[in-house]
Amino acid sequence: MRLGIIGGGSWATALAKIVTDNKQPLNWWVRNEQIVQHIYQRKHNPQYLSAATFDTTHIHLSTDIVKVVQDSDCIVLAVPSSYIEDTLAKLGAEAFRGKSVVSAVKGMLPEQNILLNEWLSHKFNISLSDYYTLMGPCHAEEVANEKLSYLTFSGLDESKTAAIAGLFNTCYINTVVNQDVIGVQYAAVLKNIYALGAGIAHGLEYGDNFQSVLIANCADEMAGFLRKVGVKHVEVGIHAAESPVTHKKAANYAASVYLGDLLVTCYSLFSRNRTFGNMIGKGYSVMSAQLEMNMVAEGYNASRCIYVVNQEVKADIPIAETIYRILWKHLPPATGFAFIEENLI
Repeated sequence: MRLGIIGGGSWATALAKIVTDNKQPLNWWVRNEQIVQHIYQRKHNPQYLSAATFDTTHIHLSTDIVKVVQDSDCIVLAVPSSYIEDTLAKLGAEAFRGKSVVSAVKGMLPEQNILLNEWLSHKFNISLSDYYTLMGPCHAEEVANEKLSYLTFSGLDESKTAAIAGLFNTCYINTVVNQDVIGVQYAAVLKNIYALGAGIAHGLEYGDNFQSVLIANCADEMAGFLRKVGVKHVEVGIHAAESPVTHKKAANYAASVYLGDLLVTCYSLFSRNRTFGNMIGKGYSVMSAQLEMNMVAEGYNASRCIYVVNQEVKADIPIAETIYRILWKHLPPATGFAFIEENLI
């Protein structure tokens, strides 16, 4: 299987490291020719995760996205959701015909308020059966340091999903497979919003005791939303039958891709969303925080997307909606969290 990765940021760089450490040939698209030459010559990405080095004998780098897609059987999309449309703009409507597409995007298309699979279906006629997701809990910085991490791959066909996941198995990466293509995407969107909220709370100087209650309530709120959009097996402690492919018990809400990813994104100092929220809590404006970080915090756009989507879903998500009002409606963070305090259980 010829593998391609689209993206040159930290997450794409981490995934490229995993694949090439596994001796898997890789077609890798990055935007800038200078970055291409630097990686070939110096064996690392100068802009992101510069400590991560590559065996470039396994990599073909290119700034030509049409060629990278054409030369790959399986394409991993690893760019922020707000850049997806511009990144794929040069591709024709049939570019992904006969190929598997793996989303490593942890956000929604901010202008349309839809998941990536919906947009790809409209734009490129990609069937859900050819669409897979690659989720955490996994921070790029820990991958660069080869800290043991877990990746969750989701797809409708568990055998095909397991085959794609196998390309990413290394001594420091374990892979998990499930079939919840829609649910894992919504969970990734929501956990970024809640991590941003955890950061705001930290910036407002709430302590660990409050944070634990906040995140527990976020987990409950997320589970309620997932049930509303039709996700099954949300119950903790209850598992469906053993998978005939992996021979492991089926994932439930306590699994790494749901609760685990929520926890690490809320607590980790590597979390962009937590960092962004911390700035908001300390009094930064949204624009000032964005300029200071110079990186994309997916939870910002996600908060508006989920707010819009929930007008139809009608889940009870007061924490996520309050974070939306802080970020988009100029609600003072202290006022918003005074409201959240009164609604925690």
